[in-house]
Amino acid sequence: QVQLVESGGDLVEAGGSLRLSCAASGSIFDINTMGWYRQAPGKARDFVATITRGGSTNYSDSVKGRFTISRDNAKNMVYLQMNSLKPEDTAVYYCSVDKSVGLGTEYYWGQGTQVTVAS
Repeated sequence: QVQLVESGGDLVEAGGSLRLSCAASGSIFDINTMGWYRQAPGKARDFVATITRGGSTNYSDSVKGRFTISRDNAKNMVYLQMNSLKPEDTAVYYCSVDKSVGLGTEYYWGQGTQVTVAS
């Protein structure tokens, strides 16, 4: 099992910045991709960004150029630097990881952290 704990969510004005952190613990060996997803009220959970163990990144078009994902493999942490925040970025942000288990893959989610962007 992998436990994920997010932090850093807050209320911020439009145009502001926040940095989210996610700490992984437990059975953390063989963690592959780490990422962030978000869910706005009444909407489905959406992909935000992912980063592989080797550092390759992928972003949704809605955050590209404004958000930066990074990870510290030694500390088992993943971060999301969010700049130029917009009201539409308001959501609960979830950390996610996947890890290899035998021939398969397991997926884990954190409990989420609220980001609210005021217009």
